[in-house]
Amino acid sequence: MKSIRIVLSFIFIISFFGCKNDQNKMEAVVVGASVSTFYFIRHAEKDRSDPENVDPELSQKGLGRAMHWAEILNDVKLDEIYTTDFERTTMTAAPTSVKKDITVKYYDPQNLDIKQFEVDNLNKNVLVVGHSNTIPEMVNKLIGEDKYPDMDDNDNGSLYIVQIVNGIPTDMHLVFNCNCPAGR
Repeated sequence: MKSIRIVLSFIFIISFFGCKNDQNKMEAVVVGASVSTFYFIRHAEKDRSDPENVDPELSQKGLGRAMHWAEILNDVKLDEIYTTDFERTTMTAAPTSVKKDITVKYYDPQNLDIKQFEVDNLNKNVLVVGHSNTIPEMVNKLIGEDKYPDMDDNDNGSLYIVQIVNGIPTDMHLVFNCNCPAGR
């Protein structure tokens, strides 16, 4: 119902400005709109064979999931890809980065100014790869509410999407199952 009202409002605006034949006003409405879309995922399954390793690579299943994310995001126009400086996150982002020919940027979730991050990515489509505690925290900061708790340690298939239109955020949480090859 909300989307119908938006479409009808848009048609009304076009009709109104079209009747007045005032191109400058119509361009101001369209040009003035800002839309930023953020796609947040947690790293794929990590290799847990050495519990002492604080920076493990992905398991075989994790490599499969990283490829699966690249397929899921294939039709999404991305402008930027951010990841933390860990093997498991950079390996998760790699297939999408290669497929989209985008150089990965590193971020530190502990020292990230979320408002500056939002400004730096205004009118862009951005993939952010992080961790079970940092991804929900970033989403919550962008939407301005404490909606999402830390992710379960076995949750490697969640996708959070935050779209900010003219400063107003909307969000959704999707879960993708993966028939990835079995891990080590």
